[in-house]
Amino acid sequence: MDWLNDHAWAAWLGLAAAFGVAEMFSLDLIFMMLAVGAMGGMVAGAFDAHVAVQVLVAMGMSLATLTLLRPRLVARLHGGPELRLGTGKLIGTQGVVTAQITATQSGRVRLSGDVWSAAPYDEHLVIEPGETVEVLEIRGATAYVHPTGDPLPPPAPPAPPAGPHA
Repeated sequence: MDWLNDHAWAAWLGLAAAFGVAEMFSLDLIFMMLAVGAMGGMVAGAFDAHVAVQVLVAMGMSLATLTLLRPRLVARLHGGPELRLGTGKLIGTQGVVTAQITATQSGRVRLSGDVWSAAPYDEHLVIEPGETVEVLEIRGATAYVHPTGDPLPPPAPPAPPAGPHA
């Protein structure tokens, strides 16, 4: 027990290393924050602080890093662009019309090297072959497109509520 009192810093260093190894398996940054706290306890132990002070320093640093540092690190690590898969990745892409698109007749559009059936997003438009369009929505196997140069129509007003009116 005398060795532990004389070399408390080494015990804290071993605990920090153990937390570091645990972090390698969990990869959630919690054990890393605990390792930082253990390093604080190690510094306090190196200055021959009482064991209670070492524990308080370790707990304080762990709590501080868990509440202040970890959320920022997690947000930075996971803050990349949202991964869009399937047909969702086509929304917002541009393509070229290969067959005329009208409200009554679906046409064709080339998107990312594939040919899709297409309908106009604004049902009053006729989109001619060769025009560049942007995909605004995918429903089933049909891409709803709008010419890139035209402004979008205003959204339709909401339907009035059903039921008796007072």
